[in-house]
Amino acid sequence: MHSQDKYRIDKFLWAVRIYKTRSLATEACKKGRIVIDNIQVKPSREVKKGDTILIRKLPVIYTIRVKELTDNRIPARMVPEYIEDLTSMEELEKLKVNNSVFYTRDKGTGRPTKKERRILDKILLKSRNDF
Repeated sequence: MHSQDKYRIDKFLWAVRIYKTRSLATEACKKGRIVIDNIQVKPSREVKKGDTILIRKLPVIYTIRVKELTDNRIPARMVPEYIEDLTSMEELEKLKVNNSVFYTRDKGTGRPTKKERRILDKILLKSRNDF
């Protein structure tokens, strides 16, 4: 479709709607959340047809393969023409499981005591380590 056979990874991830904005895609690359060929990539890294990309968007690690290249944002219905989703079912199951612990305090009860705070920290730390 396009004359070029390589595009920047941050622009491609934005174009195929993995990230909502290009700056979020750039930030993900800078933080090492995008991996191509077992190498964490910089935002300027060029992506080409056939590349397999690992995207860490916690709690899931998505795996996609590039089918076609684009640097223009495409409609959501056209995304399957450009990428192939190779994410395993085990990873997708993590989205369905809601292991987060929410804690609310009644209004007017004030701050937790030192003892209550330690119990809360223990519960919240345990739930974070389950991932």
